[in-house]
Amino acid sequence: MAVDADLKAWLRLSLIDGLGAQTLRRLLLDFSSPQGVLAASRSALGSRVTPELAATIAAGGACDARIEAVARWLEDPANRIVTLADADYPPALLQIHDPPPLLYLKGRSELLTRPGFAVVGSRNASAQGIANAEAFAGVLGEAGFVIVSGLALGIDAAAHRGGLASAASTIAVVGTGLDSVYPKRNHALAHEIASRGLLVSEFPLGTPPLAANFPRRNRLICGLSRGVLVVEAAPSSGSLITARLAAEQGREVFAIPGSIHSPLAKGCHALIKQGAKLVESAQDILEEMGITATQRTPSAAAGELQHPLLEHIGFEPVDVQALCTRSGLDAAAVNAALTGLEISGAIEALPGGRWQRIR
Repeated sequence: MAVDADLKAWLRLSLIDGLGAQTLRRLLLDFSSPQGVLAASRSALGSRVTPELAATIAAGGACDARIEAVARWLEDPANRIVTLADADYPPALLQIHDPPPLLYLKGRSELLTRPGFAVVGSRNASAQGIANAEAFAGVLGEAGFVIVSGLALGIDAAAHRGGLASAASTIAVVGTGLDSVYPKRNHALAHEIASRGLLVSEFPLGTPPLAANFPRRNRLICGLSRGVLVVEAAPSSGSLITARLAAEQGREVFAIPGSIHSPLAKGCHALIKQGAKLVESAQDILEEMGITATQRTPSAAAGELQHPLLEHIGFEPVDVQALCTRSGLDAAAVNAALTGLEISGAIEALPGGRWQRIR
């Protein structure tokens, strides 16, 4: 597929190794357009970028082979590139201080024009956290919000599933090129999103999963969203970066509280202390956003709430010995009951031989 002259000029600049988005935007301001940058003299460029970059730009920018690789990728009708100069560049990203010059898209690009809501959290999520993320995303999606997340394991993946199950669908903002999937375990989910939702990246094709790219990805997740919900997060979680960026961008930040004993609740509790809105249901978010919708919650397995041992298992972690004391049952009976309840989805096993109830 031939790449038109305008897009080719954008690619010749954006694919230059070492030419960052901020520098490229500054060059565009100084020389009016990508074609203007490429036509500039080496001396004019030299006052704005390093001599090496000035030489590369003056020589015509990125090599033809990289342009041709993008052209082959664009042969798939599901694939698109939008630039800052395009009328359909997402208006929400124009509001952030460092919008990416180009966006690589795979899937339903029209989702970028619809109101988004981010749902993020821990990669090592609990079963309860995953259930919450999927349920909250489903309700928000039915209320009209496209669910935005980062395609990571755990909470992100659950949020995407909830969005896909809703009328509004989902957007996955990734930290790699769109010619690969990271993490590999989300390969099937990524393909489903490409089919029924949208994959977005500011990084060129072939970009590997570099650690520095994911904080940059996070600013786009909140940039595309009216608000951000953090479901579970440890104190060092990258989700807290997303929440901080959201607050800086003027977006609403919400957090689900958890057990004071759970490391995955500490990040959410910190956000609440800093001013994030505590939510116990998706309806809390919708009311805050001025929207009314019917809440959808995870369904319990048939008959699970009738088991007498559940009366002694709360949402705080508990071990077998404590359950024996509370219920009057011996260890063998308790262990047998725990196995059945775990299979039914009523409880989850935690490290250290402890158990916790799931709503």
